[in-house]
Amino acid sequence: MNDEIQCALCADRLIDIITIGAKSGLPRKMEIWFTNVGGRIIICGTPDAAGTNGPRARRDWLANLRANPEFLFCLTESLVVQLPARAKIIVDPEDRRRLMTAPETQWYRDQVDSVEDLVESSPIVEVFFVEEGLS
Repeated sequence: MNDEIQCALCADRLIDIITIGAKSGLPRKMEIWFTNVGGRIIICGTPDAAGTNGPRARRDWLANLRANPEFLFCLTESLVVQLPARAKIIVDPEDRRRLMTAPETQWYRDQVDSVEDLVESSPIVEVFFVEEGLS
């Protein structure tokens, strides 16, 4: 992975992800934030999609990644590039707590009553880049 991409992964937040629909099998593109937590690239959210403590909302992107973990991670801010990637849903409570208490995830903590809300109910996905095709 070149220096330009590594810099973007440290500085940027907004990306597009292109997943394969869990039901349709068709490509689905969505704009979403990512966070670099100590070198780990994380896509996460609040317990409900609106960032409030209301009813839990469905997340098609998460269902798509559960069904088809391979996707395209598309940098769109300081650099425009599509990176082949694989998603791993983080389920270990201690790892989830570590990620959601990191300084980089403060915004998410500001949206909920407690870190435990995030640990118990937030989607948290780690991104692993597929080396083929990267330059």
